[in-house]
Amino acid sequence: MPGPGAFCMGEEEIAEVMDVMSGGHLSRYGDLSDPNFKRKVMTFEEDFARYIGVKHCQTTSSGTSALLISMKSVGVGPGDEVIIPTFGFVASYGATIFIGAIPVLAEIDNSFTIDVRDLEQRITPRTKAIMPIHMLGNPCRMDQITALAEKHDLKLIEDCCQACGASFRGRKVGSFGQIGAFSLNVFKTITTGDGGMLVTDSSDLYQSAFAMQDQGYRRKEGKLEIVEPSILGLNFRVNELTGAVALAQLRKLDWIVTTLRSKKRKLKARIAEADGIDFRQINDPDGECATLLTVIFENAARAARIAESLGTVTLERSGWHVYSNMDHVNRHLEELGRPNGLGAYPKTDDLLLRSINLSIGVVDAGLGSAFGINIHSTEEEIERVADRFLEACRRFD
Repeated sequence: MPGPGAFCMGEEEIAEVMDVMSGGHLSRYGDLSDPNFKRKVMTFEEDFARYIGVKHCQTTSSGTSALLISMKSVGVGPGDEVIIPTFGFVASYGATIFIGAIPVLAEIDNSFTIDVRDLEQRITPRTKAIMPIHMLGNPCRMDQITALAEKHDLKLIEDCCQACGASFRGRKVGSFGQIGAFSLNVFKTITTGDGGMLVTDSSDLYQSAFAMQDQGYRRKEGKLEIVEPSILGLNFRVNELTGAVALAQLRKLDWIVTTLRSKKRKLKARIAEADGIDFRQINDPDGECATLLTVIFENAARAARIAESLGTVTLERSGWHVYSNMDHVNRHLEELGRPNGLGAYPKTDDLLLRSINLSIGVVDAGLGSAFGINIHSTEEEIERVADRFLEACRRFD
């Protein structure tokens, strides 16, 4: 049960991969004058940076490593506080903890992204960065968040892992902060199975990120060089086969997002007649990815009954996307004397208990979106899903 990119794998990806295989160069590095070196990773990085509207893109082995490198590059370190919303994948919290920093959780609002008013109340002298998560493909209120970061002189790291292709007021997510992180795993808008990338307008941050993902080396004209003073790095590289698939997927991204928006509008219009429901607020209706349709019910009991009848779950049961379900993260927060566990963030708890996700493009039981449609669903399928949803709502009035 993958995301829309996986549903759209085809001849284009095969052709790009076979182009790499015919040249025989699997490493992302090679002689630029050698016609057998196809430079797929470099081309993808250049094209994706252009797509986002920034100067630099660096591929990584995953969205998690992109987050880890992003925080390290902007100077987040041991003891620093990073403000993160209560609803987001475990990678955002785990990467923060591995850096040695302290995740400070902030409530979400009815957009299911970070509540800006609550965010500001969480800022302390130890706060180093804000990490808004463009959750479920919905761009955060980046005008307000950017203003807060500037007001308090904080680093801004955008977690765009669930929102590749989204924008806020005409500007792509990932281009607002000092750095933005994306994922290419199988549930994302575009995919290579696994992989990630980070984007930035800063040449200094890019050089730091490049060094971090490849043992401290720097890149010059497609090759590696040792630059003094050297820094410690690790190995988060991708190879040319990953770059080939990413390149083919990127060329489909605008079509994917446009198609998802169209199908979401149709399903949403059909089920809007149901009594006692509301929809998640979309911070920019023209800029969301439209991978999911989030429905909010008037009470938790009805939401649970309807979810069960549809073979899905309410959002508080969506695994490691919910702060209270992350036992390992909560143990860490408890050791630090920080709020943790169910009940610590009542606004988030209330919203997630009363809500379900209907899939539009991301069909993922772990995200509470086992029921719904996919990017290839026909008009007839959309009608059938809408009818099932409306019948469940009538049954549990």
